[in-house]
Amino acid sequence: MKFNTKTIHGGQKIDPAFNSVMQPIYQTSTYAQQRPGINKGFEYSRTHNPTRTALQNSFASLENAKYGVAFSSGLAAIDAIVKLLSPGDEVISTNDLYGGTFRLFTKIFEKYGVKFHFTSLHNMTDVESLINENTKVIWAETPTNPMINIFDIEALSKISRSNNLLFVVDNTFASPYLQNPLNLGADMVMHSATKYLAGHSDVVLGALMLNDDKIAEKLYFIQNASGAVPGPQDCFLTLRGIKTLHVRMQRHCENALKVAHFLYNHEMVEKVYWPGLESHKNHKVAKKQMSDFGGMLSFRIKDFSKEQTINFLEKLHLFTLAESLGGVESLCGHPATMTHASIPKEEREKSGVTASLIRLSVGIEDADDLINDLKNAFL
Repeated sequence: MKFNTKTIHGGQKIDPAFNSVMQPIYQTSTYAQQRPGINKGFEYSRTHNPTRTALQNSFASLENAKYGVAFSSGLAAIDAIVKLLSPGDEVISTNDLYGGTFRLFTKIFEKYGVKFHFTSLHNMTDVESLINENTKVIWAETPTNPMINIFDIEALSKISRSNNLLFVVDNTFASPYLQNPLNLGADMVMHSATKYLAGHSDVVLGALMLNDDKIAEKLYFIQNASGAVPGPQDCFLTLRGIKTLHVRMQRHCENALKVAHFLYNHEMVEKVYWPGLESHKNHKVAKKQMSDFGGMLSFRIKDFSKEQTINFLEKLHLFTLAESLGGVESLCGHPATMTHASIPKEEREKSGVTASLIRLSVGIEDADDLINDLKNAFL
């Protein structure tokens, strides 16, 4: 089954109750049992819910995985992964990652004895130098948030396998339409399904996809024991969003191409970070492991201060100033004061998140209108 068909049918079955074509919303917390312990596989909705099961099957299908696990947010999914570790274990992560992930790692889990190393994942020698007997996980975002760095998934997977490490890829910015990390050697894929998978800025939800039986069993235990599960309404909305993932992503990519080239050629723009540009330092790697270059980009305006940058954002109308990304509407953001404000200034700036950086989530509106919106903000 090809990807465009999997978004509609992958992992799905006609609901047996009334042959409903669309998966029903099973808005129930509990289920009648014939006798104690004798049921149709559902006892309590924190543990299992038919709508969530359908979504988890869809997740697995999209990433060519055996298992899909749904959580109440992307951070809840990340939280479950770190709960696989023990005090004294170490994680190697990119130094350019979502601020919420950095905050979870450093403010929550470091105090329980898990150690995190933040470094660039471009140089495999540098990555290998951080591995020791306590290292358990390599954590990669690719593309990264917000610098749109691309890391070589196959190269990182070889290091991971040779050292018996768990290799996790946050695939949120790419979506399964553009990139399938499990096919490239990753052990697990994480998504903030809030973003491209659901796609309409009306859901908060997280996802994990993997093939390992033992790790999946542990994650389902954590999902149930910790209870950070999505409700059936959110699962239904995400299932509905997935059905148009392929057509939405195609338009996101087409529009980002036009917006990126407009910005690249604008005399006031200092730098554009979008992997489809040949000037992007990771363009060749992106071309190798992605089917297209995505709808996320960042850029800097020459000699702009923090206040000038914020004023530029406030002039935009079609690009809405807001947190999040991946919806049908275009969004703009100031990472230094919004998504990455929880990262210390010195650490932010090391990775390139300075006061003049702007991040765009390019939506599926008409590209000419989006470009005109940016043109007017430059005036």
